[in-house]
Amino acid sequence: MTGRGLVRHYLLASDFDQTLSFNDSGILLSEMLGISGFAEKCAGLSAMHLVQQGAELAYLLLHDPEYRRVRSGDLAEVGRRIRLKQGIPALSRILDGLQGYRFTFCVVSAAPEEVIRAALEGVVPPERIYGTRFRYDPGSGEIRSIVRVPAGYGKVAVLEELRADLGLGGDRVVYVGDGSSDVHVMLHVNRLDGLTVAVSENKFLTPIARRTILSDDVLSVLVPILEEIVGLDAPAIRALFGSHGFVLQEWDKARTDSLIIRGTLPLPVAVA
Repeated sequence: MTGRGLVRHYLLASDFDQTLSFNDSGILLSEMLGISGFAEKCAGLSAMHLVQQGAELAYLLLHDPEYRRVRSGDLAEVGRRIRLKQGIPALSRILDGLQGYRFTFCVVSAAPEEVIRAALEGVVPPERIYGTRFRYDPGSGEIRSIVRVPAGYGKVAVLEELRADLGLGGDRVVYVGDGSSDVHVMLHVNRLDGLTVAVSENKFLTPIARRTILSDDVLSVLVPILEEIVGLDAPAIRALFGSHGFVLQEWDKARTDSLIIRGTLPLPVAVA
């Protein structure tokens, strides 16, 4: 329970592609420019372990001849075309209204900053967005180099910078992600006794995340926050959603064990 006048400050950091949106930035950019084979190129980079998982688009933009024509304006246009999940503005509004708690909401993603900023314009302040940052040629507008890629351990570095700037302990960090590129940062947050939330059934992520929430609405991440941090039970959570004009129509709590069982001994041979 919080004391009178005491506000507990938390950092809520979220991935972008497939976490706050339905679209993958690289796929949408490739479709917009008529470039084929994006998935195959990413798979090749992953197989070679040449770049951190999640940083494939940044590598292609810098090195692949087909992507060298991309300019900052193209990335911003992709962001304007991104289909966002529901509930992002409401998430910030509800978090801001929690008495005794303060949440600083940031986006930490390997997606280009131009994409994220355009997609979340008017929803998340640009200074709270930490994506892949490029250095451009002032004359041609071509991408000259990469300043930062928050992928893999890069996300851990950004998260630690944010935590230091806010003066927060590790147990005051919540991280939300969806894919294999979030494994390192979730392991890090878990070690600090923070809260990790997976929003997909990624087989590498769900065993690591403390909670897994499946929904097309970003507001769903409120449930583990309200349970684990604020300490509300199910009726109180439903009441809170209702006070903001939302209904938890379906809320199934389930844990699924996925098993493959093979015999270690040869099957007995039937005797005629």
